[in-house]
Amino acid sequence: MPELPEVEVVRRGVERWVVGRRIESVQVLDARSVRRHEAGPVSFGHELDGAVVADAVRRGKFLWLPLTAAHGAPPQEALLVHLGMSGQLLVKDAGLPDEKHLKVRLGLSERPGTPAELRFVDQRIFGGMLLDRLVPTGDGAPGGRSATGAPLVPARAAHIGRDPLDPAFDAERFHDRLRRRRTGLKRALLDQSLVSGIGNIYADEALWQARLHWARPTDTLRRPETMRVLGAVREVMDRALAAGGTSFDSLYVNVNGESGYFARSLNAYGRASLPCPRCADEGRSALIVREQFMNRSSYRCPVCQRTPRNARF
Repeated sequence: MPELPEVEVVRRGVERWVVGRRIESVQVLDARSVRRHEAGPVSFGHELDGAVVADAVRRGKFLWLPLTAAHGAPPQEALLVHLGMSGQLLVKDAGLPDEKHLKVRLGLSERPGTPAELRFVDQRIFGGMLLDRLVPTGDGAPGGRSATGAPLVPARAAHIGRDPLDPAFDAERFHDRLRRRRTGLKRALLDQSLVSGIGNIYADEALWQARLHWARPTDTLRRPETMRVLGAVREVMDRALAAGGTSFDSLYVNVNGESGYFARSLNAYGRASLPCPRCADEGRSALIVREQFMNRSSYRCPVCQRTPRNARF
């Protein structure tokens, strides 16, 4: 599933190619991809037709496009996009062959040298699009990463916590809330209401970098340890952004259909039975292990991420 870096790469592409353009046509090829738009696919098309994309905003894994009406009124609603496990937003020239799993096609107003369509492609149909009203943020800060910094967020995304790359993210408040959770550290990092954008891949990578076990009880974390984890999360995500995100297969691509290559730089995730890079550098011999976690896998080094005595699995 795309995590923060992958969605941010897509957001930047949409900002470059789509923001400022009017939606001139809407074609819903599979109603399941707009199933969360309660008024139905016909209403979805009517409401989008003629709207201008005013911005591209991301909070955590959520991406939304605030919409300005044709008469120029400030945005009051947004096209909310969730990529799910396999969703792709692609900018394409009109007339190019349809992708096999194309679900929604938006025709855009003409701009020289830019593609004419924004396409939503989704093989597994866990993602989707819907129109949602914008509401003020609870803290008055920008809703998420964007060019305009408007203090608005879609109502259905208002419960999502700020992400570690958000300038408005409050590290001290995060530490206090983390200690009150009384759960395992990785479970807390995956809780999108506590901190958004972190998924299985980047949680494992950040915990490896911070030398902490995924089952470390959150109520035992000291402030320097919390800050170490946050620093590791930010560094891992910054490196992933520079590499265009992490692609293990053809399902994650940017708006131009290109894959990211951060997978080549992973230190823990997906490296079961391979040497721990840090241990190798420090003259130790240790192999990364794969362990069961919440019906998925966790990867760690058993030497530099030792199991705590009071582990919370």
